[in-house]
Amino acid sequence: MKNYSKKVALHNLGCKVNSYETDAMTKILEENGYEIVDFKPGADIYIINTCTVTNIADRKSRQMLHKAKKMNPDAIVVAVGCYVQAAGDELKKDEAIDIVIGNNKKHSIVDILDAYYEEKEIVSVIDIAKDKTYEEVFCINESNDHMRAFIKIQDGCNQFCSYCIIPYARGRVRSRKIEDMVNEVTALARKGFKEIVLTGIHLSSYGVDLEEEVTLLDAIIECTRIEGIERIRLGSLEPGIITEEFVETLSNEKKFCPHFHLSLQSGCDDTLQRMNRKYNAEEYYEKCCIIRKYFPNAAVTTDVIVGFPQETDEEFCKTEEFLKKVCFAEMHVFKYSKRNGTRAAVMPGQVNDSVKTQRSNALIALERKMHNEFLTKFIGENIEILVEEKVNVNDNEYYTGYTKEYVKVIIDSKDVEEIYNEIVSVKGKSIIVDNRTKEEILLAEI
Repeated sequence: MKNYSKKVALHNLGCKVNSYETDAMTKILEENGYEIVDFKPGADIYIINTCTVTNIADRKSRQMLHKAKKMNPDAIVVAVGCYVQAAGDELKKDEAIDIVIGNNKKHSIVDILDAYYEEKEIVSVIDIAKDKTYEEVFCINESNDHMRAFIKIQDGCNQFCSYCIIPYARGRVRSRKIEDMVNEVTALARKGFKEIVLTGIHLSSYGVDLEEEVTLLDAIIECTRIEGIERIRLGSLEPGIITEEFVETLSNEKKFCPHFHLSLQSGCDDTLQRMNRKYNAEEYYEKCCIIRKYFPNAAVTTDVIVGFPQETDEEFCKTEEFLKKVCFAEMHVFKYSKRNGTRAAVMPGQVNDSVKTQRSNALIALERKMHNEFLTKFIGENIEILVEEKVNVNDNEYYTGYTKEYVKVIIDSKDVEEIYNEIVSVKGKSIIVDNRTKEEILLAEI
């Protein structure tokens, strides 16, 4: 018998794609009469959208599932997503978990709950490697607390980097139809959203699986035509998508935000080869030069892994020097973490944790220096920000927003009338450090 009086608490772990899908499940549940409550004691159903990118992510997923059961032993605990897909039969034996739902089945959350009430069905996991269907989950935000909306347009990955479990958890590349993307973005524009971020598991491969010949560039251009949308950002990209044609076309689109998060992982060719990346350091550098040819002040950001198996001091130094050569606006530095089921996890020459920490600290210090240099470029310059909210920094109240390059900017709230979700022109004044977060922020004035 169907029951729509249940209180549901959802918790998200992992990436922006996971977050999007959690929001979509929330919307589906609300539309079917479920009451969404905070993730704390008192819920009847706990849904955890899990992550499996590292062994640590697996552990966090397990801990959160067990925490949910402890908050209410009589509640239904639902494990959803990547960890479910990768863990196989392991979760079926866990007494804290009542229902397991793999990827490409999140859209069926209500039907699965109904089946559980009626038949005690607990497993809904498909062979994701054989599923070529893009899971269409619409996520139209009802709240304008944030002026930026993430739009998932792609899922899966065909790359099989030696350290990554995601192709096994997410399956092969699957792309969303452009008309479905346009419908969602149009609906968001009608609700007042001015900025969208196109995202996916391997965004650069968008369109390769579709019958119609479309690419990520086509998707971007379609979004620029939607009235009300004033800014379009991209999620993480692979170097291979950066060509003269791609970047030159984007440079002619006024709505495009020149923030390129270009995945690197290592600046040493030998390390890149062991990682099974599809480029070398020089090719990557050439891509950065193309970007800066058309967008001189573009923010080029990246991810770097230190302590990959067999990484020597010499290889690390090559990476460090390469990072200096590119001069990134921002870097996310990760210490290599084993992921069972990947080739890298069984490679000889695993690097000691203390060495990983030493190398990580060195790159974090370098990142701070490069980020400061990037922010300095905007001092004295006229820039535009999309105002999002009021924040307290060092006991003073400011409006905050981001430039097209995704530079965080604050302006004194006493200088202007109340403004939200507006694009305003300001002038960079100085760099201040938030004493609480240690984050460097650009202070500007109207």
